[in-house]
Amino acid sequence: MSTRSSEANEATEPRSRDAERSRIAILAAARDEFAEFGLGGARVDRIAERADVNKRLLYYYFDNKDTLFRAVLEEAYGHIRAAEQQLHLADLPPADAVRTLTEFTWSYYLAHPEFLTLLNSENLHRARHLQASTRAPALNSPLIQTLADVLERGCKTGVFRPGLDPLQLYISIAGLAYFYLSNNHTLSAIFSRDLMSEAARDERLAHICDVILRYVHKG
Repeated sequence: MSTRSSEANEATEPRSRDAERSRIAILAAARDEFAEFGLGGARVDRIAERADVNKRLLYYYFDNKDTLFRAVLEEAYGHIRAAEQQLHLADLPPADAVRTLTEFTWSYYLAHPEFLTLLNSENLHRARHLQASTRAPALNSPLIQTLADVLERGCKTGVFRPGLDPLQLYISIAGLAYFYLSNNHTLSAIFSRDLMSEAARDERLAHICDVILRYVHKG
């Protein structure tokens, strides 16, 4: 390699690293802004300020606020799907795999409330950003296939009943956690009970696991 080519590569690499750092900073700032204010209330000026970047740089990477919101949603789904892969569900006995996924989903939602608020915002916009995403389906399909394999193994060993739909099962797992957490303020007020106390959270997780496992088990 010539000296000139080597120098060019060395110059390009730092710029690439800087560009990636800027992009990561923008996405993190945008995630926080969208989670706090929703898509409608979020402001590009505040996102740029949070990310400590020039607003023109933000528009360079993301054409507009909608494109940025879609990228934030894709990153959010990518993060939870990557974390689920670390559960190694395929290596667990079927019942343990379902329980592990159920417990993980609850714990993840608790640890990442911004994920729930981002989904709430996207649902208000009828998922138009996710519908325009080519990345989102590819991110989410492997989980459903993994769960399908778990259910098939459970059925073959006589542990699970046949005919279970992995998509419906996952929606139930997610829904039982999502509704409780995203509506905890109104539910706590209506029923005069602190549903986010440690005891209440433990009780809820035990209930979710019981419901899901009773559903999948045979007999």
